[in-house]
Amino acid sequence: QVQLVESGGGLVQAGGSLRLSCAASRSIFSINAMGWYRRALGKERELVAFISGPGTTTYADSVKGRFTISRDNAKNTLDLQMNSLKPEDTAVYYCCADYGQYWGQGTQVTVSS
Repeated sequence: QVQLVESGGGLVQAGGSLRLSCAASRSIFSINAMGWYRRALGKERELVAFISGPGTTTYADSVKGRFTISRDNAKNTLDLQMNSLKPEDTAVYYCCADYGQYWGQGTQVTVSS
């Protein structure tokens, strides 16, 4: 059992950057995969990026080269660095663990044009 809490969302202009953070209530050392999803208004939730325990990463084509996912097992945190943000990145972003078994409450990211 693990609780996840996201932070770092906000309002930015196109081309700007944000760093999202997800804090876990217990050790994430044994969790093989953690990731970030997002849901835009009127759309289905979609995978943004995920990272395995060994550190291998996967990104959605729409964010590849702009976003970077990372994890710090010692600090029990999962981060998402978002650069060169676009209006189409506007969504609620969710942290997840164990292939979607656990979810955070979400944090709003809004990118103005």
